[in-house]
Amino acid sequence: MKSQSSNQPTDTVVHFRGVTYAPPGVNAPIIDALDLEVRRGETLVLLGESGCGKTTTLRLVNRLLEPTAGEVLVEGRDTRAWDAIELRRRTGYVIQDAGLFPHFSVGRNVGLVPVLEGWDEPRVSARVEELLRLVGLDPDKFSSRLPAELSGGQRQRVGVARALAADPPLLLMDEPFGALDPLTRAALQREFVTLQKRLNKTVIFVTHDVREALMLGTRVALMSAGRIVLLDTPGAFLDSEEPHARAYRETLALPEGL
Repeated sequence: MKSQSSNQPTDTVVHFRGVTYAPPGVNAPIIDALDLEVRRGETLVLLGESGCGKTTTLRLVNRLLEPTAGEVLVEGRDTRAWDAIELRRRTGYVIQDAGLFPHFSVGRNVGLVPVLEGWDEPRVSARVEELLRLVGLDPDKFSSRLPAELSGGQRQRVGVARALAADPPLLLMDEPFGALDPLTRAALQREFVTLQKRLNKTVIFVTHDVREALMLGTRVALMSAGRIVLLDTPGAFLDSEEPHARAYRETLALPEGL
């Protein structure tokens, strides 16, 4: 792929410029000379097989990792120039199985970042109630429950609410629905589409599920061996003759006789 311009457009929220990442003592990079721009308000899906570098790419955005070479810009600023805590509080992060604190109630989990940001108790309580309703959970029923008392789908809803609590401009989602049963997963995918239309967040979404990528993505970045081999809209992905895209497309066909 051609390198992106060195100028930082105002509608670009995240910009990878020639980014390479290799863990200490490892010669072969996990991410290899990555150039990528994520536009304001879009859902960019990182699609690819396990080990292709999707999650590593995501972790470079909120400075859980730092590039070996190149730079990652968030809102025009190198991640290494951000205070790491400030950057992460401005970046919602949703992982598989939600990653909730098991001994915190649902309400305390959702309100954690606002509390850390110094919001007063009435404002935190109002925000928790607002977000639980937004993700389809009755705050009167769920605020005082512990994560162990919830179903998998309910925990994921709480995880999304927690990520949105301080109204971050950027949302990172690492296979958030991957551990759920097919029916619950499909329901949450539909709810995510509805929620994104309402909130218009900038989202980077990691998945290995091509159906999910095509359903949720504004654009799909198909990754292989630490590089992006195709970056386009879902419609263009379905028409692409790029070999990896064609292989994914073939998985969408039902076996004969079904």
